[in-house]
Amino acid sequence: MNEEKEKRGLFFKAPDRWKNLIIIGGLIGIALIFLSSYFPSGSGGSGSAEETLDKISAQEYTSQLEENLIQIISHIDGAGEAKVMITLETGVETKYATQEKSSTESSRDKTSGTSEVSYITVRDANGSERALAVTEVQPTVKGVVVVCPGGEEPVVQQRIISAVTTALDISSKRVFVTRLA
Repeated sequence: MNEEKEKRGLFFKAPDRWKNLIIIGGLIGIALIFLSSYFPSGSGGSGSAEETLDKISAQEYTSQLEENLIQIISHIDGAGEAKVMITLETGVETKYATQEKSSTESSRDKTSGTSEVSYITVRDANGSERALAVTEVQPTVKGVVVVCPGGEEPVVQQRIISAVTTALDISSKRVFVTRLA
């Protein structure tokens, strides 16, 4: 009997203990949120939107594509260890948000109109103003050269050309495969 009363007594006291712990934990959490605004963070929300976007240059884009193609080509039967060079038609292009204002004037003899296009700007947390980027267009691949030990074998060449054209969505005219000297 006494054991039941002790268990029951602890059971009824437990919600009060948990309630206090939850309140204390919540207060600590709120304090930490306020304190976090005073410390710089590597990936936090206090940086500008431009800093948080993954910006990539044309050179980095090319290097990344070349590494990916080397990985793919090296797994093609008969190709061997490949070297890849990619050339681009353009660099990375950023499209910005614009607004257009137009007005027309009519008179008895003629109607004339004017339009003005301007970029939409936003103010950063640090107070500087910049154009609002809508999208970033990756460069277009102009050509690919692949050099590998099996590059003169017609079957291997065709496999490599098929892999490259499929991966980069380019025509086979833009891909050249040759043997490593």
